[in-house]
Amino acid sequence: MELLLKILLLVACVVMIASVLLQQGNSSGLSGSIGGGAEQLFGKKKSRGYESLLTKVTLGGAIVFIACSLIIVAMEGRAAG
Repeated sequence: MELLLKILLLVACVVMIASVLLQQGNSSGLSGSIGGGAEQLFGKKKSRGYESLLTKVTLGGAIVFIACSLIIVAMEGRAAG
């Protein structure tokens, strides 16, 4: 069971790294982060397509990563104690 969780954790890590690297940047440098704050709150959010898919894949990978990490730590803590 622990080996399966560690393999799933590794797969989640690879999926998250790949999906984050494939995403486009939202702004260009420091000027984009200062001036683009309102734009991020009030619009220009792509709800369909490639960017949406990558966002969902990243979120799913993060959830699997956190869940597997917590379960593995709990299993190892119970085995040591």
